[in-house]
Amino acid sequence: MRVLVIGSGGREHALAWKIAQSPLLTKLFIAPGNGGTGAVAENVVIDITDHKAVVDFCKLIAIDFVVVGPDAQVVAGLGDDVRAAGITCFCPSKAAGQLEGSKGFTKALCDEMGIPTAAYGRFDNEAAALAYLYTQGAPIVIKADGLAAGKGVTVALDVEAAEAAIVDCFAGAFGASGAEVVIEEFMEGEEVSLFVLCDGTDILPLTTAQDHKRAFDGDTGPNTGGMGAYSPAPVMTREIYEETLERVIWPTVKGLAARGTPYQGVLYAGLMLTSDGPKLVEYNARFGDPETQVMMLRMESDLLPLLHATATGTLAGHDVAWKDQYALTVIMATEGYPGSYGKGSEIRGAEGLDSDTLQVFHAGTRRDGTRLLAAGGRVLNVTALGGSVKEAQSRAYAGVDKIVWPSGFCRRDIGWREIARTTS
Repeated sequence: MRVLVIGSGGREHALAWKIAQSPLLTKLFIAPGNGGTGAVAENVVIDITDHKAVVDFCKLIAIDFVVVGPDAQVVAGLGDDVRAAGITCFCPSKAAGQLEGSKGFTKALCDEMGIPTAAYGRFDNEAAALAYLYTQGAPIVIKADGLAAGKGVTVALDVEAAEAAIVDCFAGAFGASGAEVVIEEFMEGEEVSLFVLCDGTDILPLTTAQDHKRAFDGDTGPNTGGMGAYSPAPVMTREIYEETLERVIWPTVKGLAARGTPYQGVLYAGLMLTSDGPKLVEYNARFGDPETQVMMLRMESDLLPLLHATATGTLAGHDVAWKDQYALTVIMATEGYPGSYGKGSEIRGAEGLDSDTLQVFHAGTRRDGTRLLAAGGRVLNVTALGGSVKEAQSRAYAGVDKIVWPSGFCRRDIGWREIARTTS
């Protein structure tokens, strides 16, 4: 197959790295890619928001299969437009992609299908949202309804913080994504992610991971798109896993199919493990970032046929094998992220670190001749394997410490919950 991966982040680098290993692959392209993806694919300069340009490129060079990475392109319906041109595409439909594109849509589906989730209210004006807040008190969770690059969620520990988050949303802090606001009950528990491939009818559960959303050590600071992750997450026991499939995943798949909008793609369920069992926090309609980086390092199976079977409704009978190891990734970000940050600082020492147990996936990087420059907020994903979370963590930070980038920072405690459980 001639394959095109859409995207430029660490998730897309990890997907391209894994797809590149497939014996089914003839040629791999990535649009637009980044400063690291050229090592595994041919970077293509295309405006991926221009769906016609993407389709024209696919026709020009006879692409057989398109793999869409970013949430914005899922929600914008790129998959529908590629399929309409007769090209097989791994990407949920725009209709099904509302699982991520609208938190209110997902909440309504949960109500309809009896999926356990936090109690909530949905509002399209500030006054009503504030009135609801005052009846609920804090702690409470404020969410912009639409996409906000992982930054549209505020876990407010007091009413004043919740007020500020509501005002920000309706003042345009997240553009159109904040035109509606979902206010949720604060759920006590530990958060974990489950990834499942779905071809519209059948599912293939992949694995679990635990992300670290807060910017700084000890889970402090603002929410980010993710500062690190590890996989698998042992806190997701077999019993919780089975309960999640039965009460969360299958009702979602059946509910969307019954609506005439079957889900074909990867379902990324963010879950809270509460005293009442697993509850859905939110869905994403694409692979996670940075969870993909740890998943791809652990995956033994060939990824390409799994993605193709998902896209063509032929997932039944497929299986997936994993290395009997943990993987952990540390995000190196530009100082100031997730707020304002500079671009163009030079990174040295990131080359030549890759081995059987360590991979450096690029996210916000670009090349300037022989120099590697930072071009985004989250910039590098230093990802390692180990026999335990602690060993994977040690290897990842050993890699981080070989990279010279004065303008960068990272958390130094990725994996801390699981390490605390296993060393106490």
